[in-house]
Amino acid sequence: MSATRSGVYGLLAIALSGLLIAAPVRATISAGSTPATLHGETDGDTAADRQAVSREIERFRSSSISISQAMAIAEARHAGATTADISFDGGSGVPVYRVKTLHNDRIWRSTINAATGEVIGGEAALPLTELDHDDRSNLAALGTIRHSLADAVRVAEQAASGKAISGGLVREDGRLNFAIVVISGDDLKEVLLEPPGVRGK
Repeated sequence: MSATRSGVYGLLAIALSGLLIAAPVRATISAGSTPATLHGETDGDTAADRQAVSREIERFRSSSISISQAMAIAEARHAGATTADISFDGGSGVPVYRVKTLHNDRIWRSTINAATGEVIGGEAALPLTELDHDDRSNLAALGTIRHSLADAVRVAEQAASGKAISGGLVREDGRLNFAIVVISGDDLKEVLLEPPGVRGK
């Protein structure tokens, strides 16, 4: 659940207040070629990377299910679940969202068809005790904050004037943030949002 930022440039920091009801949030927007949260390992071939990102964006834009709808579908499978991580995958076959939700000390992994909203295959559950210390710590903090990843997606989409394609938790300089990748025009922007009340957690 961590992300690197190689290839990300043009850092623009802005302060947002009032977008999350009654709670200010700090947002940092990075515009760049390929935020790592969208694209896994790259092979260093810039032209090929750009083509792969362009194909991914095109498949995302042709999908009828939004990231917010995919989170709601996954969360509805377990009453009280909250999304910890979501990403769009248009790389092979049917475009899907890969969603990780937190419920009852377990991480549930679901695959949601981006065209129909159907859950593909079964779910996989992983006890939190099997995660490393950093991931357990991040997920414990997620359970104590007032805002959800869905809230962060709404703020990020408004801040970056686009549609979110992935999102999750990252810890940067000791601070827990929501990292949301937004498609804005033909660009990808990574928006970091620090939820109120998580410093030092």
